[in-house]
Amino acid sequence: MTVRTCLPWPDKRLRTKVEDVAEITDEIRAIWDDMIDTMEAMPGVGLAAPQIGVMLRLAVVDGSTERGKAVRLANPEILHSSIELREHDEASPNLPGVSATVKRPRAVTVKFLNEQGMVDRRDFVGIEATSVQHQIDHLNGKMYFDRLSKVKRDMLLRKAKKQG
Repeated sequence: MTVRTCLPWPDKRLRTKVEDVAEITDEIRAIWDDMIDTMEAMPGVGLAAPQIGVMLRLAVVDGSTERGKAVRLANPEILHSSIELREHDEASPNLPGVSATVKRPRAVTVKFLNEQGMVDRRDFVGIEATSVQHQIDHLNGKMYFDRLSKVKRDMLLRKAKKQG
């Protein structure tokens, strides 16, 4: 288990839609373990594989207060989103030092392959719903600030550049 380095924005891999995972192997489980270590070291509530340069549809989410309850997801897909939205301040280790308020569905139902390689379904609510949607965006080559207006996005990127 290792804490991996997050790719710095604007690495082009952060803009790439990644490949599906064909099967859950020991190698995939080891990547998930590294992702959890990396997420815990930030500390964060989620991480997607492309953030550390692994171009596979893998994500981890842990919104628990006591930690150690990370959900490992391969090929996550949102089946249903609540109509009710929730605002949350989002950030990314790929663009440190800045954040923005993003509105997303308050709850989502997600289908994914679990660590046993079985198709699983889970309802995520609140911070975990926000995080799983944020990670799926990463898997599709999108960043949280893509959900902002052009003016807000440009301001955020200028601020990040100044700090970097």
